[in-house]
Amino acid sequence: MEFVADFHIHSKYSRATSRDMDTKHLSEWAKLKGITLMGTGDFTHHLWLEELKGNFEDLGNGLFKYNDVYFILTTEISSIYSKKGKTYRIHNIIFSPSFKTTDKINETLSRCGNLASDGRPILGLDAAELARIVFDIDENCMVIPGHIWTPWFSLFGSMSGFDRIEDCFEEQTPKIFALETGLSSDPVMNWRLSALDRFTLISNSDSHSPSKIGREANVFDCDLDYKTIREVLKTKDKKRFLYTVEFFPEEGKYHYDGHRLCETRLSPAQTREHQGKCPKCGKPVTVGVMNRVEQLADRPQGYIPSNSIPFKNLIPLDEIIAEAKGISKASQGVEREYHGCIARLGNEFEILSKVPNDALRKSLPAKIAEGIIKVRQGKVHIQAGYDGEYGKIAILPDDDKEGTAEKQLSLF
Repeated sequence: MEFVADFHIHSKYSRATSRDMDTKHLSEWAKLKGITLMGTGDFTHHLWLEELKGNFEDLGNGLFKYNDVYFILTTEISSIYSKKGKTYRIHNIIFSPSFKTTDKINETLSRCGNLASDGRPILGLDAAELARIVFDIDENCMVIPGHIWTPWFSLFGSMSGFDRIEDCFEEQTPKIFALETGLSSDPVMNWRLSALDRFTLISNSDSHSPSKIGREANVFDCDLDYKTIREVLKTKDKKRFLYTVEFFPEEGKYHYDGHRLCETRLSPAQTREHQGKCPKCGKPVTVGVMNRVEQLADRPQGYIPSNSIPFKNLIPLDEIIAEAKGISKASQGVEREYHGCIARLGNEFEILSKVPNDALRKSLPAKIAEGIIKVRQGKVHIQAGYDGEYGKIAILPDDDKEGTAEKQLSLF
């Protein structure tokens, strides 16, 4: 069966998350979004794990069910450690096939740090050692490096990462078979590195509030069980892993270089021109994802590997509605219109990617329908994010407007 999965989220027990990040609200929003399978996030936190155990129906195949939504046990670990004289900050997502395995992981990791301090605990644990611990407990677990290009906390981060996966995971590297691209990069950018060809690229929301789940996601056509999903990811099975759903990466808050305090946004070429310094204050800029990809890439832009998984760029429905109505995304008017669209045409993923254009025009207000169609065509204006500031994506009111920059991205 075809289904949408979002593996990476956080619970209400993580810092800076909504108090509605609980099983009830997650399942309700998953239905609105059209997400069949959700990652739990934060299984290392004892209170969240207690809620999961109390609410979930164990299906006996590595997945769980609550309120007609499927769940898979996941968590994110922040590793901050020194190695060969340098400090690294790496985030990894761990997938567990059972509560039994989860309990063993938590028992072992609790000796390395305080798991109760945050839903995403910070441990002074080498990423290679973390992987070894997890795989020694259960070889069916998955360890997937999270948002691999984010400057401050990631595998390839410009401020705290490695240049090669092997330098990070050492002898555990062969057991790593998937990578999370993150909001600030898309598959096209990752395809420029031949060293990543063997890895399956996944995309997730990393959401801190229920309304943002599914802003990035994965679309499968396979059986709903842990073993099958793991096999599909491990073998990079294009017949069963259909595509990923992506942000326009420019909207991610670390796509370009820059200095937020000076409101300075720089392309990689501009950063080189200014020798890595902010042209306003002279301090070093935060090197973003695009620049870091260019540093490590061994292929030109536009290269498509033969075994690549396709993708679609989408903009969340509430953002399209907000622009169409000229009001804030957080306003009650957007919320009412959002639920009205869902009531008329089905869940958000259906509306954004599958409902025919004619049906959109017939059932929705004209500006909203045209906004969805323009996003499908990739006709958007992009002001790239930088140094912690999200980028700004505008849906064009006029395709032929003079001086407007368009970006055409479609399902490959």
